[in-house]
Amino acid sequence: MKTSILSIFKIILILIAVSTIACASKQNAILNVNNTSFPPRLIFLNYVIKKNSDDTKTVQFVNKIVTEGKLKKQSEEYIKTGAPGDLKCIQLDKNGNKLHYTIIKNPLIKSIEYLNDDKSFGRKIEELNRAPFSLRLQIDPRTKSIIITEISLSEKEEHTLITTNLDSI
Repeated sequence: MKTSILSIFKIILILIAVSTIACASKQNAILNVNNTSFPPRLIFLNYVIKKNSDDTKTVQFVNKIVTEGKLKKQSEEYIKTGAPGDLKCIQLDKNGNKLHYTIIKNPLIKSIEYLNDDKSFGRKIEELNRAPFSLRLQIDPRTKSIIITEISLSEKEEHTLITTNLDSI
């Protein structure tokens, strides 16, 4: 009788121990470790693009600001597909693999709305020779550099305008 009560007691203790271990949540501990080692970061990049006399373009880096944070929602500021003359901003890892890309409307083409003499709105498209432009990006923790290329008529052909290394962030 004593051995059966002792064995039932052992079984109950084993069941309690197993259920306690099985019900413990390990997901929060893993997520917290990941969040503290790689907090989400935003990068603000400022450039100036110039159109040269031979119709080629050059981009000059102005500055960058890196801060902790996360984009509230995917911005509609950037478009999904580009046209010739638009720019493509590509995040690369240390091996040069593409992680993410963003398309930017050609900053040298400005659309200006104005009020006509007959009180109706008109639109004028003006080509600039020089224009500043800015990027706001969610930075992937693996990103080591950002390149900006110009989209050409041939989708396979991209002309790299500038490479910005992010080793110091």
